[in-house]
Amino acid sequence: MRDKILQTESLNLYINVQAFFKKAKIREGNQIVLSLDALPTKWYNIVPDLPEPLPPPKEPERGPSRLDFLSKTMVHECLRQEMSTERWIPIPEEVRELYIQARRPRPFHRARRLEKHLGLKKVRLYYKREDLSPTGSHKVNTALAQAYYAAKEEKTTLVTETGAGQWGSALSYAAALMGLHCVVFWVRAVYNRKNHRRTLMKLMGANVYASPSKETRFGKTLLSKNSNHEGSLGIAVSEGLKYAENHDGSVYCLGSVLNHVPIHQSIIGLEAIKQFELVDDNPDLIIGCLGGGSNFGGIAMPFAGEVLQKKRQCEFLAAQSEAAPNLLKGEYR
Repeated sequence: MRDKILQTESLNLYINVQAFFKKAKIREGNQIVLSLDALPTKWYNIVPDLPEPLPPPKEPERGPSRLDFLSKTMVHECLRQEMSTERWIPIPEEVRELYIQARRPRPFHRARRLEKHLGLKKVRLYYKREDLSPTGSHKVNTALAQAYYAAKEEKTTLVTETGAGQWGSALSYAAALMGLHCVVFWVRAVYNRKNHRRTLMKLMGANVYASPSKETRFGKTLLSKNSNHEGSLGIAVSEGLKYAENHDGSVYCLGSVLNHVPIHQSIIGLEAIKQFELVDDNPDLIIGCLGGGSNFGGIAMPFAGEVLQKKRQCEFLAAQSEAAPNLLKGEYR
């Protein structure tokens, strides 16, 4: 009987704490935390809010259709979202549960010490902690969604490329949670350097190949010409696509570039909007690093959508490596 009373008291305490977290403007020091109930239920798609429609996907003048090839090698639901003109795309309940397991909603911090160090009197600095994901980056946000949809479509193997290794780690993690196998083609120059991240992927059950590899005809051709070929992201993508095409039950997953990826990543900005509301503040400037675009898009696009809808005023700054300045020196094709 006494144990029953203690259990009931614990339950009441849990309920009371939850009630507090639902209502309160929560701050632990400089940390702004959302309750589980505040986790967004829909992803944001910026396409319908753009000033003019994007051009349709470009097909080759000769040869097979790219779209037909992608429909054979990629997750169908992701391709549907890729072409979607809906502003809001429901997040499946199962994906929301996976997000919670991966420590979403993620905390938001006021950088008071940095403000003081820089001597800022009227400027407030905030930052969002996507590094707290199980594999250390924002990549998990789309990896979990893609793995979920692939499992629903009865696929058995997720195939991908990776450059720095974060995306390969994220997809390996998502595949393990969904009971799927994962195959990663990793740019050889980085594969040879990052033993710890390669070990992490393998611990999660992934097969990891240095690219170019002997797993595809394309990889073998490159190695026959140069056995020490350092590889490139483009080569790894090509190997991943060919592998998925030639292996039943396999599907190719991308961690950046295509629109369904920043749609999934919009969970970052959507949480941040709610966190700013909790402290009754509004950003004047959103800053994010940009490589393939999914991190910057994830934080910026929900805010940019409200700018396009005339709901807020805000500016955006993408920080990019001088080694690959595609925003400044790239060609739009």
